[in-house]
Amino acid sequence: MIRRVVICTAQVPFVRGGAEAHVEGLRDALARAGYEAEIASLPFKWYPPEEIMRNALAWRLVDLTESNGKPVDLVVGMKFPAYCAAHPNKVLWIIHQHRAAYNLAGTEFDDLTTYPEGARVREMIRACDDRFIPEARKVFANSKTVAARLLRYNEIESEPLYHPPPRAESLRAGETGDYVFFPSRLERQKRQELLIEAMAKTRTPLRAVIAGGGTGRSHYEKLIAQRGVGDRVSLRGYVAEDEMIELYANALAVCYLPFDEDYGYVSLEAMYAARAVVVGRDGGGATELVRDGESGFVCEPDARALAARLDELYSDPAAARRMGARGRELIAAMNLSWENVVERIITAAG
Repeated sequence: MIRRVVICTAQVPFVRGGAEAHVEGLRDALARAGYEAEIASLPFKWYPPEEIMRNALAWRLVDLTESNGKPVDLVVGMKFPAYCAAHPNKVLWIIHQHRAAYNLAGTEFDDLTTYPEGARVREMIRACDDRFIPEARKVFANSKTVAARLLRYNEIESEPLYHPPPRAESLRAGETGDYVFFPSRLERQKRQELLIEAMAKTRTPLRAVIAGGGTGRSHYEKLIAQRGVGDRVSLRGYVAEDEMIELYANALAVCYLPFDEDYGYVSLEAMYAARAVVVGRDGGGATELVRDGESGFVCEPDARALAARLDELYSDPAAARRMGARGRELIAAMNLSWENVVERIITAAG
């Protein structure tokens, strides 16, 4: 009988994002269902590449069979290299693999190639996944995008298992404003620069509000100044939760432009807030639930194409509202719930 569950994840110290909310959401859902659930994490460092394999070895050496004299009944692995941990009853719900060894390899976001030993470490990462992922009783992925990567690169079958975003119960529709909202960490893969470049090409007085912390703020401030859009593009930085809900509620639309995202809370949150959502065609999981022309736009990741779509929404706010309402209907029809997630994982564990 399963009573005690350990959720294994890797954690970059002082960095918090969707993955951390995902793991905490599972822990809380297990607790609500009556299970004893704890998160076990080890600090993750990806540079130089040798550190990646040390992290994988550390997870492999951890004894998770019991704690304080009591057995651990189930281990749920979430992220590389935490899902390499050994346990006789292990279920994986993979948020993502080490992406530089897979879908980011050869792109501008591939940091492994900057090191002489990068190619060798990439092969070792893939070997770890090939060997240790199949140990699990069941492999879930958090989206069709992640499941497709596992099949393409590792020939491993997995089942997409969706869950609601952290703000699902708080988000609501408000007034239709004159701004497009882009909430996300300020980092290269999120590609806020695409929105800034697009704002320089719009023909309407649309505004853009970009919220999120990160180390790249100065880069975006310079780009805004260079493109002459400082009067229409606002970098809010970190915003409190109440303000975040208001910014979602009153936006004309929500824009989310990451490269090959794993899941994409922002797209889901836009739909819960009944906002039209604009995503890039190469957005991976961020595009999975967006119906082009129905609940938003899936456009080319190009500033001119993006500007045209944003102008279209600004010129027809009634259409933007209809798209947002349709998105809300679509997400409601999916009946996403943590109760379902817990049931599926526990059932898979046997």
